[in-house]
Amino acid sequence: MKTITVISGKGGTGKTSLVGSFASLLNGKAVLVDGDVDAANLSLITGARLIENHEFLASRVAAVDHETCSDCNLCRDLCRFEAISENYIVNPVACEGCAFCAYACPQKAITMQEKVSGQWFVSETAYGILVHARLGIAEENSGKLVTTVRNKGQELAEAHGKEYLLIDGPPGIGCPVIASLAGVDAALIVTEPTVSGIHDLKRILSVCRHFRVPAAVCINRFDLGPTQSALIENYCRQEDIVMAGKIPFDRAFVEAMVSGLPVTKYTNGLISDQVTAVWDNFSAITELT
Repeated sequence: MKTITVISGKGGTGKTSLVGSFASLLNGKAVLVDGDVDAANLSLITGARLIENHEFLASRVAAVDHETCSDCNLCRDLCRFEAISENYIVNPVACEGCAFCAYACPQKAITMQEKVSGQWFVSETAYGILVHARLGIAEENSGKLVTTVRNKGQELAEAHGKEYLLIDGPPGIGCPVIASLAGVDAALIVTEPTVSGIHDLKRILSVCRHFRVPAAVCINRFDLGPTQSALIENYCRQEDIVMAGKIPFDRAFVEAMVSGLPVTKYTNGLISDQVTAVWDNFSAITELT
């Protein structure tokens, strides 16, 4: 089984649209993982049908036992986040889960309790099983949630004898990206012809190099910024980075998204052929086939 992550140094590059298209081209040979747990949307273009729903527990919040509490006010004085009210009620949003109040309480009236930080799901799609998640509002530990869905995806891929684990990675270079990228067989970096696009491309390439992950680059909407596209291609040549392809701007991507389909299923036109060529090139470059 080959593990592939499609990533981007920034959001909005069209990464998810390409992952959905690749999934349709693989025709059931892959288990899909949506690693963008802060804003998961791969399910929108794959016709996902929910089959499993699980709670994600990753953080703790203080709880005061009012029968044991002696109203000494020590916890309120020590809490730098002002998470404990005058009535010794803990605000779960303000509480950082540091447990300082629990350690300091002379009556041992404060305990740390796990709280639900989000949910993760297993769904069926027309292109294979999809594992995805939704992180709760203002919750942390998104890297841990990415690891959870990735591990579940790998488990299902091995159990069903799939050839690929295809991960739609989160944007940026932080902990969630590292969780989706480390240890994979290859990465496809989707960028766009803008100043921020090439800047963030360089950052995510440095992450790939750090983890020794073979990477190729695809420029999406390349024709909207010919000058920046040329700069990206020149940079890739100088750094000996292989280009998997370039995709022009096409409204078919938006129309396909509105229809809940990957663009390769929405149209058989030139844009579908170009996306297919990117997958073929990427497969050959990284020896995935």
